[in-house]
Amino acid sequence: MARQCVVIIAYEYIDPLWQPLPDPQVWGQEIDHWVLDVEASRPQLRYWLQRLVPGYWLLQQLSALGQTVMEVSDRLRQLETAGMTVIALAEGYVSDRPPAGDQLLSLWDQVKQQLHRQTLCHNHARHRLKHRPPPGRAPYGYRRGKEHYVIDRAAAVVVKDFVEHFLLYGSLSAAVRFIAHTHHKRISVATGRRWLTHPVYRGHLYYQGKTVIPQTHAPLITPDEAAQVDRLLRRQRSLPRRSASAPHPLAGLVICRQCQQRFGRTQVQPYRQPSQYAYLRPLHCPLSPKCRSIPYNAALAAVIDQIGERLPPAIAQLCLPSSTLTAEIAAIDKQLQQLTALEGQGLLDAETAQLRRYKLAGERARIEAQQAQLPPSNLLQLAVTLSQPQFWYQLSAAEQRFYLREFLQAIQVTSRPPQPWSVHLQFIWESAIGSAP
Repeated sequence: MARQCVVIIAYEYIDPLWQPLPDPQVWGQEIDHWVLDVEASRPQLRYWLQRLVPGYWLLQQLSALGQTVMEVSDRLRQLETAGMTVIALAEGYVSDRPPAGDQLLSLWDQVKQQLHRQTLCHNHARHRLKHRPPPGRAPYGYRRGKEHYVIDRAAAVVVKDFVEHFLLYGSLSAAVRFIAHTHHKRISVATGRRWLTHPVYRGHLYYQGKTVIPQTHAPLITPDEAAQVDRLLRRQRSLPRRSASAPHPLAGLVICRQCQQRFGRTQVQPYRQPSQYAYLRPLHCPLSPKCRSIPYNAALAAVIDQIGERLPPAIAQLCLPSSTLTAEIAAIDKQLQQLTALEGQGLLDAETAQLRRYKLAGERARIEAQQAQLPPSNLLQLAVTLSQPQFWYQLSAAEQRFYLREFLQAIQVTSRPPQPWSVHLQFIWESAIGSAP
């Protein structure tokens, strides 16, 4: 009978601008009512304060009761006067056992800090909705403007030269040494990787380590360069560390089809002859007899010839999901237009429309990031050029290496004696290494 006279109420307040919707299940099955406020005026709290009966009032933290310490104190007193036992989990507060002395001062100091944090988070969230930069120093290469980042021309030159050097030679450490020598700017390899991958250098804002808002300021890395950087970094993860910036184009790509060992490039100079001779040999062949070495220049010529034969038909049959991603982006753009129309008709308030735009912009950025991971959109036109042998022989070794890694997963070599050696190209979009041609 006593249980019927006592009510248990779990109360929560969230700021929808920056806090997710809570789960009422965390309170268990014992509560009678779960009360949630999402407005700063707390209408649900005011409603229940007028209809209080003895029982228990559960809180995550005392700051949920108001926006100021005085407001929290008044509502806490009102709850306790009505016979409610207030329990605040974060502070360990129970109204039946109120703290005294220094503990009471510490309690209200904690509530004051919580309210201050909530105010900061609310203001930061409003800035995010307006696509303003997050607090703190501007990234290197930018300076803070009134509403967005502005390019710092002196520092931006360093970042751009770093990106261009990386795209040309494919080595982070070499690009770091390059700007140290050229611009006397010393950075770590980790900082260089951050320059290449952080959304802010691509013209996007990055909030709380998870939300990207696209096209908010002038980029230092163009979309085409960003797509090349992503593909290059992704390819390098599957290559040996020292092959990333090796001076010859086949570095890290050649694999023995029988023993699955990588081939290394060895260069020798015959006795009393000015010319040098380069060849590929398996580094750790476990077979007996061992796989034999093959001439490097002949292997490169065979790769170029096979590219001319196999690349155009392989790309013509390739089905990329870019059309699906483009349709998803178009659907988001349509929703953004509908938001503007609903707001103009007065059917949607400005704050709700702004919050929805923020979420749609983050979703659009996520899809665009997936789209950037795909091969370049002009791959079919590029294949026509790449299929011409004379094009390859006009390129430098660094340029040959760049193009080969754009579409080759591996170059599989068969060199078991007494059969003549041969090469087979495995494209990135094909099955794993070792599959049959």
